Amino acid sequence: MEILHKIFSARDVKELDERDLPKLCSEIRDFLITNVAETGGHLASNLGVVELTVALHRVFELGTDRLVFDVGHQSYVHKILTGRREEFGTLRQLGGLAGFPKPGESDQDAFIAGHASNSISVALGMARARTILDESYAVMALVGDGALTGGLAYEALNDAGQSGEPLIVILNDNGMSIARNVGGMARHMGNLRMRASYFRFKSAYRRFTLKIPGGRAVYRFTHKFKTTVKNAVFHCSMFEEMGFHYLGPVDGHDTQQLISVLSWAKKLKEPVFVHVATVKGKGYAYSELDPDEYHGVGRFTPRLGLSGKTERCFSDAFGDSMMDLAARYQNICAISAAMQSGTGLAKFASAFSNRFFDVGIAEGHAAAMAGGMAKQGVVPVFAVYSTFLQRAYDMLIHDIAIQNLHVVLAVDRAGVVGEDGETHQGIMDVGFLCQIPNMTVLCPSSFAELDDILRKAVLQHKGPVAIRYPKGGEGPYRENNISRPAVILREAEHVTLISYGIMINNVIQAAMNLRRQGVQAEIIKLNCIKPIDFETIIASVRKTRRVFIAEDTVSEGAVGQRILSELAIRSVEVDAAGLINLGDEFVTQGKVPELHKLCQVDADSITRRVLDQIM
Repeated sequence: MEILHKIFSARDVKELDERDLPKLCSEIRDFLITNVAETGGHLASNLGVVELTVALHRVFELGTDRLVFDVGHQSYVHKILTGRREEFGTLRQLGGLAGFPKPGESDQDAFIAGHASNSISVALGMARARTILDESYAVMALVGDGALTGGLAYEALNDAGQSGEPLIVILNDNGMSIARNVGGMARHMGNLRMRASYFRFKSAYRRFTLKIPGGRAVYRFTHKFKTTVKNAVFHCSMFEEMGFHYLGPVDGHDTQQLISVLSWAKKLKEPVFVHVATVKGKGYAYSELDPDEYHGVGRFTPRLGLSGKTERCFSDAFGDSMMDLAARYQNICAISAAMQSGTGLAKFASAFSNRFFDVGIAEGHAAAMAGGMAKQGVVPVFAVYSTFLQRAYDMLIHDIAIQNLHVVLAVDRAGVVGEDGETHQGIMDVGFLCQIPNMTVLCPSSFAELDDILRKAVLQHKGPVAIRYPKGGEGPYRENNISRPAVILREAEHVTLISYGIMINNVIQAAMNLRRQGVQAEIIKLNCIKPIDFETIIASVRKTRRVFIAEDTVSEGAVGQRILSELAIRSVEVDAAGLINLGDEFVTQGKVPELHKLCQVDADSITRRVLDQIM
């Protein structure tokens, strides 16, 4: 690292000779590949924004100027250039660097960024706050083309363009064609418009016409004429009609061109839309060939690339079950919100393309569309990460539950997820799903149970039903006990332990620990948490008079609250009771076992909690 090892802050980037920038970018790519291979993380997206990030740090003062990332998994280069390079070995680990922007980590991270399509809204809010407080700094939103499949982005664009606020929206276009460019003339015009000499001339012309008598009218006429010609060639009027000054397309791997364009955008002092074309996975042959595969990776050997061998997970089990169901029943379809591989639907998408619908990063639209499909007689299965389902809450109520429509929600990544941190932990869905009338919520604990529960949800249920399951593979529990909404896995006399989903593994281990202490624990596994089989629970608690409910969800709206409330309503006397959950806090990044221990929902913590209260 001839140059990179000298970079300890954004100031160091500004002081580099411009001739050293290509070398810096090359070294950053090598650093990313080497380090992400050790920690895992988002690789391809960061390889694609190296030059763009370097250019942003050359043009702006990001400790003062505000750069809002959209999603934020492409923020690694920014972290490297802002004094966090030497901590990169801790990326996404407990107590280490977050995998997304985090203001608490650095004042150069303007805002958190874990979900897509919100950056323009946030940036406009910052720009308006700047104006209200009469302050002076630049505000930028860096948005990916995928985020422009989300409706929130267009709500923000519409408002921002008409606001007149100085604001720069930078589109990192690494796959979706936004502005159609036709032929060699369009390319030639684009190259001319991106040259520094063009910006200097345009700036001088603008100043000159505004000084001479009648100059404003002259400028307006020539600007309108130029816009008409440009639109005829570039067909990019959508953003300009929203009120933005459009610049682009820009070569996202030409540092000098990027610096020139961003400098001009900064000077314009109006809403500006900068369209940057990049190659996702740039500079690493494996990721350039398959950028989706290298979007989020575990540990790998850089020389060999990904092995292709991964442990079977709940998403895979769900995808296999969907394949079998679709082959048997023609009225079953699948919906994804830009997560077909992550949710296990890649094979389904290929085999049943006429019944697979990827709507982009538009979870609210997906849920409403599912309601429409169900109303007309098909059975839609919407596979979505728990943390992203939050974005469709209104549609779950208004477009599905009120009419009791048969929509199946396959809620992937439910519970504590791990290294992606606060924005991605699936710890809210229990509360918000269980409060919706007509909603059934099912919780398999093994692959076999997921298969059976999915079949029943699709073929037997009549209203909305959610199936929640975790990221990753099975634990030691691999049985299939879904004959009843609540089943007793082990009968005993001293204490009742209740759990559901993957957490049943921690409870089973805790029961084994307790037995070594002379305490016999009865274990109840809930297959259905809405509605709850209170009769089975009450019968057990009347016998043991002690009950503890363990779950990896936040405390408010937890299943345990509902169980203890029902016991009180029915005057069931207890000598000891405990709610073992994640409390009223967000959960940081780290490996799942580490986070369970940190949040005291692991087997040892459950054991101690029970012993402390009953001994």
